[in-house]
Amino acid sequence: MEGENKTPQMPKESRSKWQMWEIVGVILVFGLLVLLLLAPNSMSQLFDTIIKEVKPVVVDVFLTSEIGIAIIVSVIVGRILERLGFTDGLIRLFVPIMKWFKINPSVIIPSVYNILGDINAAGKISGPILVKAKATKAEQKIAVATMIQSPQSFATFVLGLIALSVFGINAFPLVILAIFVPIIVIPFLLSRTLYRDTKKVELTELPRFTPNTRFLHTIFASAREGAELLFLIIIPAVAAVFFFIGALKFAGVWSFIEAGLSSSLTFLSIEPSTGIVSVLAAPTLAVAQLADVAATIDPRLIVGSFVLANSGLPLSVIFGQVPVTWAESSDLTEKETLGAAVIGLIIRIATACALGYWLTPFLV
Repeated sequence: MEGENKTPQMPKESRSKWQMWEIVGVILVFGLLVLLLLAPNSMSQLFDTIIKEVKPVVVDVFLTSEIGIAIIVSVIVGRILERLGFTDGLIRLFVPIMKWFKINPSVIIPSVYNILGDINAAGKISGPILVKAKATKAEQKIAVATMIQSPQSFATFVLGLIALSVFGINAFPLVILAIFVPIIVIPFLLSRTLYRDTKKVELTELPRFTPNTRFLHTIFASAREGAELLFLIIIPAVAAVFFFIGALKFAGVWSFIEAGLSSSLTFLSIEPSTGIVSVLAAPTLAVAQLADVAATIDPRLIVGSFVLANSGLPLSVIFGQVPVTWAESSDLTEKETLGAAVIGLIIRIATACALGYWLTPFLV
């Protein structure tokens, strides 16, 4: 028919030209054929190695242990706190300080929710708050980098205090300098260096953040939100990160990476065995193991390990969960969030090294 819409056809010459991914695809086809001919079991061995790497973390840590339940509970707790006016209370307290720094005060909200709950819940709850507060992209990046300075669960903080007491380390100044001071200092430093697009905000310019939902609805809706966060974001992100670790193990290069990581942590004044657990597995498990470390260990390494564990680690969170969560709940893309998270991690490692070397003599 004359008025009928016709599907536009691509010019023939555009399909005849080779594209980069077509070349890569053809190389992969021939490469896999050669691999199947020369080493027919290699593909099954690769998948077996990857599955053995992914399964303990996804199933044993997130599905059948307390951590998966803790994520759901942390979302419930965070939403209840939000419904009870916790966010508006924080804004009231931090507006004078952040106004002096010329920064939107909402940047500190993810860090506080992180300490009280979980880093994934902190992003899920705080991302929309930052958008509602009209925080610039730079300020949202500051929020992500600052959040990485805080322990991603209250259990990590408490177990870390127990480990410090075992070694006779005075915890009070360490907690103040390692956990609470960065909430104020990091936004100021980043706003003067990397992320300068910040603005002073008056309290009257900010909306109220306490929702008007019914309490019963808040509880059940947050439980569903926590389950969606766990199964649709966290577990896929963790599986993706440990997929690459499994591939590196199959290629035979992971042992060299792990050895280099251990040497680097020792150089940075971080106890290597628990430091690797913090980086790759779970900071909560790392601080629980600190108390079992031989008493002959240099206290500087214990201090460094405590500071590193009380952060946004492990790497699966930095490179997987945080970018995905914030890309869905804020104005940032996954790439922008990842960049801010990596900057936050670099700052945290530097803090662990500095406190381990220079503060330890005053704590023991």
